[in-house]
Amino acid sequence: MRTSYIVMICTSAILQRRLVISAFQLGAPYATTTTTTSRRTFTSSIILSAKTEGGGGSGGRSSAAVTDKDLLSKTTGNNAQIASLLDTNPPKGTRDFYPPDMRLRSWLFSQWRSVASLYGFSEYDAPVLESESLYTRKAGEEVTQQLYNFVDKGDRNVALRPEMTPSLARMVMAKKGGLSLPLKWFSIPQCWRYERMTRGRRREHYQWNMDIWGVDGIQAEAELLSAMVSFFKNVGLSSEDVGIKVNSRGVIAEVLMELGVPQEKFAATCVLVDKLEKVPLDAIQGELEELGLEKSTIEKLTSVLTNKSIESISAVLPPDSQAIQQLSQLFTLCKSYGIEDWILFDASVVRGLAYYTGVVFEAFDRKGVLRAIAGGGRYDKLLETFGGDPTPAVGFGFGDAVIVELLKERNILPSFEGSGFDTVVFAMSDDLYGVAVEVASKLRAEGQTVDLILEEKKAKWAFKYASRIEAKYVVIVASDEYANGEVTVKDMSLGEQKAVKINALEQWAKDL
Repeated sequence: MRTSYIVMICTSAILQRRLVISAFQLGAPYATTTTTTSRRTFTSSIILSAKTEGGGGSGGRSSAAVTDKDLLSKTTGNNAQIASLLDTNPPKGTRDFYPPDMRLRSWLFSQWRSVASLYGFSEYDAPVLESESLYTRKAGEEVTQQLYNFVDKGDRNVALRPEMTPSLARMVMAKKGGLSLPLKWFSIPQCWRYERMTRGRRREHYQWNMDIWGVDGIQAEAELLSAMVSFFKNVGLSSEDVGIKVNSRGVIAEVLMELGVPQEKFAATCVLVDKLEKVPLDAIQGELEELGLEKSTIEKLTSVLTNKSIESISAVLPPDSQAIQQLSQLFTLCKSYGIEDWILFDASVVRGLAYYTGVVFEAFDRKGVLRAIAGGGRYDKLLETFGGDPTPAVGFGFGDAVIVELLKERNILPSFEGSGFDTVVFAMSDDLYGVAVEVASKLRAEGQTVDLILEEKKAKWAFKYASRIEAKYVVIVASDEYANGEVTVKDMSLGEQKAVKINALEQWAKDL
C-alpha cells in the first residue's frame, strides 16, 4: 500500500510539473480555461487522492509550484508593460549591426583578409573571455584600468579581452616550441575596453591584427608597414590622407640611459610619456614621483622627443646607436617597398603598451581630424613576462571604428544600403508560386544570389522592392509567358526587359 502511494505521489508531481510548463508555454488563457481534458482530469484526481491520503500534504515537502494557486498570475505579468520598460538601445559604447552595417563590416573584413592573404599570413582566433592575469601587467598601462573583468561562477578572475596580443602569446606558449617559426598570423577579434568614448573610439571594437614571430630583423617591421599601406591604397586613401609615424623604444632607452634613469623603469616611463599626448605634464606628476623621476628628467626627455628627423635625433645619441642603425635600415627598406611617401620619423611616438621593446609605429590622419588609425611595434620580451622563452615578435592592431570614420570624412566609403543580391524572383499569382521556386532554384544552382518573394504581392510592389534593395534583375513568372515556357527578365539598371525560356535560365545566368 505504501509503495502504491509513493508511486502515486511521484506520478502526481511529474504530471503537475508538465501541466505548469504547458501553462507557461501557452500563456495565462490556457491556465484559466474551463475546458477540461481527460489528462487534466486524471492529474487532478491523483493530486486530490495524494492530499487526502497525506493529510493535506503534511509529513513531506510539497513544491511551491503545486501549492501556490496564484503562481501563474505572479509570473505572467502584463507583457505590454514589460515591453514599454525595455530599453531598446544596446549597452553604452556598443553597437547593433543591422544588415547595412553588417555589409559594411563584411566589406571591411574582406579588405583586411585580402591584404593578409596577399602577404602570406594565416588566420587564427582565440576566446573573447580570458584570464584576467593575462592583462594585469604592473606598468601603469591604461588597459589595466579599462578591463571588463569579473569573477565567474567557478571563482575565477576573468576579463573580456582588451587586445589580442597576450592571447597570441598564450597560444604560442601552449604549443611549447611545437610551432615552426617564423609565424605570420592575423586575426580580426572583437576587443573590449571601458574607456571614455570619442569619435572613432567605443567600448567595443573589431581590430585587425597582423603579427610576425621568430624574425629579429627589421625586415619584419618593413613587411608589416607595407601591408598596412596596401590596405590604405585598396580602400582609396593616399599618402596625402594618411601617414605612418615611426620611432624606436631603443631611442627612448638610450636617452633615458643618458639621463640616468634605471633600465627597470624604462617601460613604465614610456607609458607615462605616451600619456603626455593627452594630458599636461603636471597631470602625471604623482606617477613620476612614484617612479622616483624628477620633473626635469621628463622635461629633458620630451624636449629630445620633439625631433622629427633621424639626422636631428642622431645628434643627441651615441655615435654607434643601434636604434638609429635599425631606423635607417627600416627607411631604406620602405623605399624598396615604394612606400617612403607614407613613412616619417617622429621621436614622440612611444605607444602606450609596456611590452614594446624596439621599433614602434602609428598611422595617423594627416588632416588631424581623427585620433590614431592604427599602431604597433616590436615586443621581443612579451613571452618572457609570461614565463616563456625569449622570442622576437612584431605586430600591429588596426581598429574598425576610426578607419570607417576616416573613409566617411573623405567621402570614399562605399554605400551598403543595397543588399547586393543578383535577382528577385516573383510569381504574379499564387498558382505559379511553385514555378517561381523552380526558377529561383535554377538560378541559385548557377551561383546567383536570389531573393524569392514568399508572399502574394502586386507587380508594382515587387519592382519597388527590387529597386530599394538594389537588386540587379527581376524575374517575373506570369501566366501568359509561362504558357510559352518563358519568364520575363528585367534589367533594373537599364530598365529593359526580355523573355527568356525557362529551360535556358541556366545559360542566361552563366552569360551575365
